[in-house]
Amino acid sequence: MEFAAIEQFHGEDASAIHVGTTAPYRLPLVVATMEPRRRGKIRGAKKRVTNVEMTPTSQTQGPGQAQENDVEPSDGPQTAADREAVAQAERVARDSLAARRVAHRRGVAAHRDPQGPKSMAKKKASGWRNYVNAFLAGEISAMTRYYDRVIQWLPREDDSGQLLAAVEAPRKESVGRDEPFPDLTHERDQRTAVLINGAFNHDFDIQALLLHLKAKLARTARVVVVLYNPYLRWAYYLANRLGIRQGDLPSTFVTRVDLQNIAKVAGFEIVRQRLAVYCPWRLLGLGTLINRVMPLVPLARWLSLTSVVVLRPLVPSSQQGISCVIPARNERGNIENALKRFPDLGREAEIIFVEGHSTDGTWDEIVRVSTTYRDQFRILAVQQPGKGKADAVRLGFAHAREELLVILDADLTMPPEMLARFAFAYDQGHGDFINGSRLVYPMEGAAMRFLNRMGNIFFAKMLSAVLDVRLGDSLCGTKLLTKRDYERIVAWRKDFGEFDPFGDFELLFPAAELGLEIVDVPVRYLARTYGETNIQRFRHGLQLLKMTWVGLVRIKMGFRKKRVRSADTIEKA
Repeated sequence: MEFAAIEQFHGEDASAIHVGTTAPYRLPLVVATMEPRRRGKIRGAKKRVTNVEMTPTSQTQGPGQAQENDVEPSDGPQTAADREAVAQAERVARDSLAARRVAHRRGVAAHRDPQGPKSMAKKKASGWRNYVNAFLAGEISAMTRYYDRVIQWLPREDDSGQLLAAVEAPRKESVGRDEPFPDLTHERDQRTAVLINGAFNHDFDIQALLLHLKAKLARTARVVVVLYNPYLRWAYYLANRLGIRQGDLPSTFVTRVDLQNIAKVAGFEIVRQRLAVYCPWRLLGLGTLINRVMPLVPLARWLSLTSVVVLRPLVPSSQQGISCVIPARNERGNIENALKRFPDLGREAEIIFVEGHSTDGTWDEIVRVSTTYRDQFRILAVQQPGKGKADAVRLGFAHAREELLVILDADLTMPPEMLARFAFAYDQGHGDFINGSRLVYPMEGAAMRFLNRMGNIFFAKMLSAVLDVRLGDSLCGTKLLTKRDYERIVAWRKDFGEFDPFGDFELLFPAAELGLEIVDVPVRYLARTYGETNIQRFRHGLQLLKMTWVGLVRIKMGFRKKRVRSADTIEKA
């Protein structure tokens, strides 16, 4: 019902009328014309003026003291329609007065709150939204805390900024739809994560968005997308109807296959997709337990409300120098062959031998060949103060001077000639972490015992499930990555723990967490020509099983160690 005009002189507005005479006086009461906009309302009411005679009860009454019984209808007949119209106008007046009082109280409250509407919006956004944003931020921060910065792109109007504020990163920015996205193509050592929170679910051309974004990104950048579950489309409609959720309803729902195809034609690929948030309420810890355990439950794991998808741009890179670390313990007979069979990689290369407490004269042999082949290779030889292959690899990487790092086992069961394949895979942009796989081709002779082979297959399957990546072989000693990414891995390892006997898991775990694309290069595993294996199957197998369990709890289920968060500032790009 709409009113063309309302004029009244009663209620609190009567305080403006000064009563100073005992004579009766008449006031015009203008009854509004009611437009017949809705069914069931009074139709065709005409505008009319009715005289109302008001007689004060006492001459001593002051302004605003007229009582209801002082108002009497004027002389003359009144029809039922007149009385109904007058009553309707009085109800409208009372409603208008109540609305003004509520607005006045809100204005006073906003005046008393130093942050005004922002504070009220913040309180309104509390509860389950805070919990969901904090949960998603924890998943995203597992990667971004080791990046250089996070840029949220295309924040929606109803995005309060809570997710970006909760994400951990050294530097955070926000770039709106009408603002130019910064050019990141010059980045080489830096890593930037571009956060897109729900924007894909409200856009009709995701491919166009990705094409626009790809032109601004370097190879090292990652796009972190928060997507709504396409199989729970009805849940978002229901949440809006019940008032649990606010804002526009999502219009676009994409499955993993849809997103994979869209990303491919736009020049991206999916690095990983993790399901998140099954219960949007904390429920005294029960909701958190549900959210941690559900990703492990077959079939039911696909019922998450959201998923966090990491995309990487497909960008090849120019050739970079390579440092090859060769850990050696009791491998005297293989040292010279490693140099004789080392391929021409078409770039600057250095070879770093790390000797670890050998008893067969391995160190003397390393010193000899370093002098003999110094005109062909840049060779560095160091002795390991600690123990184990993992410690030897860390020491060798610490001395490396080139941009690419690669490991070659001194037993030469992985042919050194295959190193060119690893470097080529990286140069072409096929992956950021190139991992060898020995389980594709038939092995030579007794290169691997049956139990060892079963163990390798078991751990490859387990790590694939724990890390949400596909691994063909988790324990092949040859791996290639960049020096800058390894520095990030070192920082991650300090938070996670250092108890990997071989160094394979402590490289694969953070590579998956940091959003590096892990790609397998198949190699034929050869039998040893000198010495014996240093692997103790059962003792080392139990250590790897323990590390797999820790990875399941801390990575897959998300029970990560608490970190002391530094103060961050959000900049507007």
